[in-house]
Amino acid sequence: MLAYIARRILLMIPTILGIMLISFALVQFAPGGPVERIIAQLQGQDSSTSSRISGGGGDFGVQSPGGAGAGGGDTSRYRGAQGLDPQFIKQLEAQFGFDKPAYERFLKMLWDYARFDFGKSYFRDISVLELIKEKLPVSISLGLWMTLLSYAISIPLGIKKAVQDGSSFDIWTSAVVIIGYAIPGFLFAILLIVLFAGGSFWQIFPLRGLTSESWSLMPWYWQIVDYFWHLVLPITAMALGAFATSTLLTKNSFLDEIRKQYVLTARMKGLSERQVLYGHVFRNAMLIVIAGFPGAFIGAFFAGALLIETIFSLDGLGLLSFESIVNRDYPVVFANLYIFSLVGLAVNLVSDLTYTWIDPRIDFETREA
Repeated sequence: MLAYIARRILLMIPTILGIMLISFALVQFAPGGPVERIIAQLQGQDSSTSSRISGGGGDFGVQSPGGAGAGGGDTSRYRGAQGLDPQFIKQLEAQFGFDKPAYERFLKMLWDYARFDFGKSYFRDISVLELIKEKLPVSISLGLWMTLLSYAISIPLGIKKAVQDGSSFDIWTSAVVIIGYAIPGFLFAILLIVLFAGGSFWQIFPLRGLTSESWSLMPWYWQIVDYFWHLVLPITAMALGAFATSTLLTKNSFLDEIRKQYVLTARMKGLSERQVLYGHVFRNAMLIVIAGFPGAFIGAFFAGALLIETIFSLDGLGLLSFESIVNRDYPVVFANLYIFSLVGLAVNLVSDLTYTWIDPRIDFETREA
C-alpha cells in the first residue's frame, strides 16, 4: 500500500504540470490583460476594474507580481494605448513581469509555486497567500458542513428508500427529492431570505457574514452558536441539490446490491434483515457513494458557492476566484488553480484509500501489478 501511495503522489507532479501548462497557454491567447485594463482605465474606457490608480510619477497603485508572473495577451500592442508614452507602456509591462518571454515567466511561476510563493496580487496591496488565507474560513465552512450535512441525511434516507422501494414513503420522498434537485440553489437561497431573514416575513436568521460583529466579545459557547446560526441559511441552500443527488445515488446503489445472489443466500442462512443490510450490502453499496465524495466536496469548497457567497455576502474563495478572473488578477487566478488541483488530487487519493478501509478485499497494489 505504501508503494501505491508513493506512486500516486509522484503522478501528481506531471498532472499539476499539465494543468498549469494548459491554463498558462490559454491565458496567452485570452484577450485583455492587467496592462490593457490599466490602459483602458487611464483612457476612461473601463469602469469595472478593481485596480486603484493613485497617479503621480508612474506609480499606479499596481503591486509588483513578485513570484507569480503569469501571462495574458499581446504585450507589444494594446488597444486604446494611442497617445500614451511607449516608455510608460514598457514600465507597466516590467511592473507586471510581462517584459520577459512567456516560457521564462512560466518556469519562474513553477519554481515559485513549488515553494508556495504566489507573489502579490496585481490590484490589492496584499500577498496572494494572505489573501487566500483570509477567504479560506468561509469556503471551508461552506464546503465542509454542506458535504457532511448532505451525506449525513442522504445516506440513511437512501438506504430506507431502497429497503422500502415502491412504498408510499419512497414515492413521496422521491417527489420531495426531485423537486429539491430541480430548484436552483441561488433561487432557494432567495426564498430562504424572503421567509427567514427579514425579507417579507420572519427575521430569524442573519442575512450576511460568517459571524456577528460582536463575535469576539462573546463567550466561547455563544461564539459556536453564532457561527452555526449564520451558516443555517447558506448551508441549507447549498445542500439542497447535493442532498437530492446523493440520496438517489445511495438508493440505486443499495437496490443493485439487494437484488444480487449473495443477499438471497445470506437471508436463507437465517441472518436478520439488519445483519444482511449492514453486514453485507452496506460495504459494497457504499463504494459508489464514496466515489462521488471528492467531487462533491471540492466543488462545494471552491466553485459551488459563488452565487451563495454573493447572495449571503460571504467573502470566500468562490467570489475571490470570479473577481480575479474578471479583473485579470493572474497571480490570484493561478494560485487558486494550483491549490484547487493539489487539494483535488489529494482528496482523490484519500477516497481510494477509503475504498480499502470499507472493503479490505480491494487491493490497488495488486491490481496495478
